Amino acid sequence: MTETVLITGSAGEIGRHLRSTLRREGRHLVLLDVAEQASLETGEDATIVRASFTDVDAIRDACAGVDAVIHLGGLSTSGYSFADYLTVNIEGTYRVLEAARAAGVARVVYASSHHAVGFHPNTPGSTVPDYLFPRPDSFYGVSKVASEALASLYHDRYGLDVICVRIGSYRTVPTDRRTLWNWLSPADCTRLFEATLSVPAPGFRVVWGVSSNTRRIASLDEARAIGYVPEDNAEDYADAVSPEPERWDRIGGLYSEVTIDDPPGSSTAT
Repeated sequence: MTETVLITGSAGEIGRHLRSTLRREGRHLVLLDVAEQASLETGEDATIVRASFTDVDAIRDACAGVDAVIHLGGLSTSGYSFADYLTVNIEGTYRVLEAARAAGVARVVYASSHHAVGFHPNTPGSTVPDYLFPRPDSFYGVSKVASEALASLYHDRYGLDVICVRIGSYRTVPTDRRTLWNWLSPADCTRLFEATLSVPAPGFRVVWGVSSNTRRIASLDEARAIGYVPEDNAEDYADAVSPEPERWDRIGGLYSEVTIDDPPGSSTAT
């Protein structure tokens, strides 16, 4: 029996990676993005859909016959107004969840972010729990918090299984001090998303998406509970990382490198 998995934002960095590494015999990928994507390779069991997940008809059609949705699509951390995040990240996620519910999709995996809790203080010696109360550090972070809330609602009201992955810093290798604790390696990214697809009846979960880093301050209890076994460690690259303080050190010792948004109604973020 073929498992069909829809990936929104499949032309993005993580989407392109998962397109390659989530290939399995008996699994068909539906790759949806507004951007142009590479043509199918010989033997690749996938369908390319050029459309926006904010398009009600397009996402409804894309969800038809799907077993699980990995929702990666959305605007990134800076350069957008609150209205942009509201339209694409929040309303768009609602449309994905509603289309999944209407189509009878069993599971949605939502790409949340550490920016959802970025203004929590970094307390030395303490572990950041999986279900840390939201404290977003930007409009981008707000959009992730709102989307996590929508995911919770769709589980409680409609029984949809949803796993929200608070992704740290996805990089080929760690690039700065912050990534020494919150790095998610490409290989561990695959391991984590494979776990989100294979765990039986997860219900609603919030899990941290980071590797097994020596300086990790985020809990991996929930991620391990769904079968994630990270193997990579940012400490292997620590000698190559700059010792200079990051902007977030100067702003106030926060978990994430904070983007300070312009006031509501502005067109850009700094």
